Amino acid sequence: MERWSADRLREEFLRFFEEKGHKRLPSASLVPHGDPTLLLTAAGMVPFKPYFLGKAVPEYPRVTTCQRCVRTPDIDQVGLTDRHNTFFEMLGNFSFGDYFKRDAIVWAWEFVVERMGIPRERVWVSVYHEDDEAAKIWQDEVGIPQERIVRMGKADNFWEIGVGPCGPCSEIHIDRGLERGCGHDDCRPGCPRCERFVEIWNLVFIQFFKDEEGRYHPLERKGIDTGMGLERAAALLQGVDSNFEIDLVRPVLDEVAKRAGVAYKQNSKADVSLRVITDHMRAVTFLVFDGVMPGNEGRGYVLRRLLRRAVRHARLLGVEGPFLGEIVGTVVRQMKAGYPELIEREEYIRKVVDLEEQRFHQTLDQGLAILEQIIRDVERRGERVLAGSDLFRLYDTYGFPLELSREIAAERGLEVDEAGFAEAMAGQRERARAARDEDGYLGRDQKMTSGLEHLPGTDFVGYEQLETAARVLAILSGGSPVSEVGRGQDVEVVLDRTPFYPEGGGQVPDTGTITGADGQLEVKDVQRTGGGLVIHRGRMLSGRLAVGDAVLASVDAEARLATQRHHTATHLLHAALQEILGSHANQAGSLVAPSRLRFDFTHFAPVEPEQLAALERRVNQTIMADLPVSWTEMPLEEARRMGAKALFGEKYGDVVRVVRIGDYSLELCGGTHVRRSGELGMFKIVAETGVAAGVRRIEAVAGEPAWEYVAAQDRLVREMAGRLRTVPQEMPKHLDGVLADVRRLEKERESLRTQLLAVRAESLAARAETVGGARVVVTRVDNVGPDDLPVLGDQLRDRLGSGVVVLAAIVQGKVNLLAMATKDLVAEGVHAGRIVREAAEAVGGGGGGQPHLARAGGRSPEGLPEALERARHVIGEQLAATRKSG
Repeated sequence: MERWSADRLREEFLRFFEEKGHKRLPSASLVPHGDPTLLLTAAGMVPFKPYFLGKAVPEYPRVTTCQRCVRTPDIDQVGLTDRHNTFFEMLGNFSFGDYFKRDAIVWAWEFVVERMGIPRERVWVSVYHEDDEAAKIWQDEVGIPQERIVRMGKADNFWEIGVGPCGPCSEIHIDRGLERGCGHDDCRPGCPRCERFVEIWNLVFIQFFKDEEGRYHPLERKGIDTGMGLERAAALLQGVDSNFEIDLVRPVLDEVAKRAGVAYKQNSKADVSLRVITDHMRAVTFLVFDGVMPGNEGRGYVLRRLLRRAVRHARLLGVEGPFLGEIVGTVVRQMKAGYPELIEREEYIRKVVDLEEQRFHQTLDQGLAILEQIIRDVERRGERVLAGSDLFRLYDTYGFPLELSREIAAERGLEVDEAGFAEAMAGQRERARAARDEDGYLGRDQKMTSGLEHLPGTDFVGYEQLETAARVLAILSGGSPVSEVGRGQDVEVVLDRTPFYPEGGGQVPDTGTITGADGQLEVKDVQRTGGGLVIHRGRMLSGRLAVGDAVLASVDAEARLATQRHHTATHLLHAALQEILGSHANQAGSLVAPSRLRFDFTHFAPVEPEQLAALERRVNQTIMADLPVSWTEMPLEEARRMGAKALFGEKYGDVVRVVRIGDYSLELCGGTHVRRSGELGMFKIVAETGVAAGVRRIEAVAGEPAWEYVAAQDRLVREMAGRLRTVPQEMPKHLDGVLADVRRLEKERESLRTQLLAVRAESLAARAETVGGARVVVTRVDNVGPDDLPVLGDQLRDRLGSGVVVLAAIVQGKVNLLAMATKDLVAEGVHAGRIVREAAEAVGGGGGGQPHLARAGGRSPEGLPEALERARHVIGEQLAATRKSG
């Protein structure tokens, strides 16, 4: 068996299936294109989901790919085993109604034995126990002895995801030798006692459709979906036991070990952390490359969680400062053969990782503060164990490691409820597994829209026309096909042709009407299905509408024109951003509507006011230049050679639509646009904000909304000038004078406040009690704010000379407590923190502090008298103990 590099294995696989008539396609993005039901691409067949579901017609009947994938359900196992990964590459060959079981099996055998050079006597296969056809092909045509063909049940060898296409599968296993086995006579693939057999390739035969009642119907057009894990197969060929030791991954692990100052395979705990960081940084690099940004939900949360787990494990290795950005460079170097496009994005990926890593180090500090509060609450209740549920929330929200919580708790003489933590972790894992079982790796809503799968795609004529004659092909009411609908019903209508633009590319859908001889539908939403149908959603305004009716489809022309202005404005803004901020400012999302536009872009700092002004000026210059706007369709490669901007993560066909604005902007875009830039009239930026780490957002208006915005701002300025009794040009100077007066008055107010507090301090000092030979003031003070208490306390303590002060105030229904002790009494053993902590319990609160100064609060003002009495009691006890010991 020849030792292949992982890069060679990838290339040999793809070339082999090209020789078998397959079209080699590049890996799709980790962000599934046009599929909101899926979080991430988790399998090689995900990009072809519409073909297997019958929602789209494949361009090629045979396809082969090496697909980058991310799966996180078993994230807690990563690092603990040799084979669990969140990021991996999946080699696959696919057939959409072309070849089937025989060719898939024979070609798989040919590649494994003849190309990979694996001895045929080491190859075992498993088949679904009812799949006699597959077993017969393996035995009679391939020549595998019957004893090496293992029949397994539905759980192991049948692929299904609820309602939809499904079928049996056959797995190829490699026998690694008796020395790896358990010694039992029945040891074979699937053995639960050992890892002698390694599964490297799964062949799925998609031959049934499962309906809602659980019945299986044979498919007329059968399919093939196979998957070979690149890392696992490479480990086999390279003679290593772990995915982390193959030539593609080990250099990344070695770089992590080098920077952490540890050696691999010297300490089992350190090895876990090294493997976690290595795996997660491979996933992080590709997620950021595909346009995912750290966030608190969806894909952004997956990325953030991976990064934070890597940071936590770096700290466990003793690495305190940021360093993960450097690991990105190693990942890029290792993966550039398969993904050369990584190189040009390396600097950007590093910046995103650096920024998130720095933020998480700050978050860890927040976690320490929250853990301290948890510990204080436990100590106040007189308990000795930190609740596992509290520590799990700290772990899940802040990524705060249980190991660190345990260490800090031990320092305080406390224990950790690890069973409770494990129970909370298991609950989350079970919820994730249930979601995965429910969704499968194809996501939710796999069922084809009943009754529409036979319809041809809708002919979209909206680039040239806003009104067209059409015919009703189908009507849905409540999700089910109907032949006719009447006034007041909410419906979905499919036409043979339409001028309505369906939502897509950030552009909102058109609105308008569909009018027949006997009724009219108000169109409120328009969506495109994977099969090319355009669905018009709305409510019947009058009469009736039936399948087969001739209708007039009319788009709201005014709303469309306003939307087109904003779409063209986004292209001008995108070009201006790259011109003024730099080429790193790439589109990260957009919204194009009649009333406004929103444009998200990659940038690592707020846009300065001067830059915003320059952006606005540049866009308006291109508007005044009245540049021609044109669009044409061309091959994707030709568009790229021309320099057309493409969106990261977007999936394009072989033929694309290119929108050109003079010589200023060239982008791939399927949206609608004006004919000349001058039609925008004017452009105005109304806001610039941050939406995620490394992502900024500009909101702007063009055309009539821009004029309305400027007019409203002008009215506001004139109104404010009138109130200030000046003219707009003099407002800044006039306002400076007003603000100077305000500052002077505030200064005078603060002086008076200090004087008044001094008077109150003098009065309180005169009423001081004598306890244990020391002067003591314990009292409630009214008409003060929380900031007044420390000032009043300082003045009172200074007047006492030697004494203890406890002040209480009720502010907005909550109790504020302050305790102070002079230095001589602190030296004798008086402790303000213990005094205020005891008092706070009476008002349903807590707090503490240092011996000379402490603060606390509470939610129960009715307990204030008792709180003050407790304070007096504790002071008396402390002073008595001090005097007695003295």
